[in-house]
Amino acid sequence: MTDRPAPARQRRSPASRDPYGIGPVSGYIGPALAVVALIVVAAVTWTLLNGQIPGVSGKPGPGGNNPNGGPQPTEAPSNVVIVDPGVTFPGSIVYAKAGNIWRQTGTNVVQLTTGGADSMPTWSADGQWIYYIRITPGAGKFPSGGYQARTWYDLETPSLLRMKPDGSGTQRLLTGRYVQGNSTWFFWLRQPVPSPDGNTVAVVSDGPNPLQSDVVLHSFNIASKTLTSLHLPEELALGQQDPAWRPDGRYLLYVKNGRDGTRGAPTIYRYDPTSKKTSIVSGPGYMAPAYSPDGRWIAATRTDAFGTDIALLDATGKEVLRVTNDAHSFSPVWSPAGDAVAFLHLTGTIVDLQMITLDASSGSWVAAKKVDLTTVSGLDGASRPSWYAAPSELPPPSTAPGGGSGPSASPDTGSGAAGSPGSTAP
Repeated sequence: MTDRPAPARQRRSPASRDPYGIGPVSGYIGPALAVVALIVVAAVTWTLLNGQIPGVSGKPGPGGNNPNGGPQPTEAPSNVVIVDPGVTFPGSIVYAKAGNIWRQTGTNVVQLTTGGADSMPTWSADGQWIYYIRITPGAGKFPSGGYQARTWYDLETPSLLRMKPDGSGTQRLLTGRYVQGNSTWFFWLRQPVPSPDGNTVAVVSDGPNPLQSDVVLHSFNIASKTLTSLHLPEELALGQQDPAWRPDGRYLLYVKNGRDGTRGAPTIYRYDPTSKKTSIVSGPGYMAPAYSPDGRWIAATRTDAFGTDIALLDATGKEVLRVTNDAHSFSPVWSPAGDAVAFLHLTGTIVDLQMITLDASSGSWVAAKKVDLTTVSGLDGASRPSWYAAPSELPPPSTAPGGGSGPSASPDTGSGAAGSPGSTAP
């Protein structure tokens, strides 16, 4: 790509962030990645789905008295996470709120970072690290609108970091700062997901040169500090998002962004890092996939004209259960025990974390019980939760409907017929 993007805004313009005319990634709404001119940039999912991801324009939240009639929107506190008494689940879940990373274990919630610039936390497979993105504000000069003259811009440069589960031992692994001659810019880093072997991190980025790449799936090698595009096919330069490793590292799920007329058409694909081949998993309308602990099932966000819900798919992409039907649920993550999914849920303008337990005693998946893991807490809707539990915290495999006997049991080979709980994916 040799052409410069659209004409730039000056540094002091309220909407100014970069020469492509996009603003910072923030807020409580769904994931973000978009295309402006030839560069795909963050915030697209909202555009692609045409309002299907829950947004801040939803119905007012409960509570309060309005002298003019009707309920007043409830406001979430900025410095605490509210947890219902008696909440229990194995292990710990990490999420973001107000630009900080939090870890919840049952009713115990700990704030791990401060500063209001962190998002998108993800556990490592061994539970030794939490990977996340930190934004550093600054300023830099960059050529404007295809011309050689440089203009000052406010920059919000992302970096990939990791820390210990207690918030200590922070390491900066990669910065998105981009320097071209005497000009300074940045490339995007979003949705980091460490590989099960801990050697690489799948991340959505337009680096290392944002002038030559859309925002697509990359692999970051921790040892060599190199960021490399996976060169996966994309549609209309719309890029990819939502990487998710199978627990044994055999496959990497991701979402290929697309369009169907005026509507977005996100589709889940499977990438084989050994053969470098991709295959389609779902039809259009599915995103944010997550493998079950045994690798036989996929929880995903289902989008339609009414909103977003949580669905379970088999290894072939066939939907076997609609877990929610409220049109305001998104970004699921499996329990390490395989018997529940946690997900973000929007009420009014407030995002909270919910969990639904799953039962397979009848031979088919059934959504059993819904539990509010947080209440009126205002979590970051663009930051997917991540769940880890040590083996000692889990029940025996035979007692977990979705847990099977581990990742090696009934593996997803990328093809085969629809299954049901207890069956073997071909």
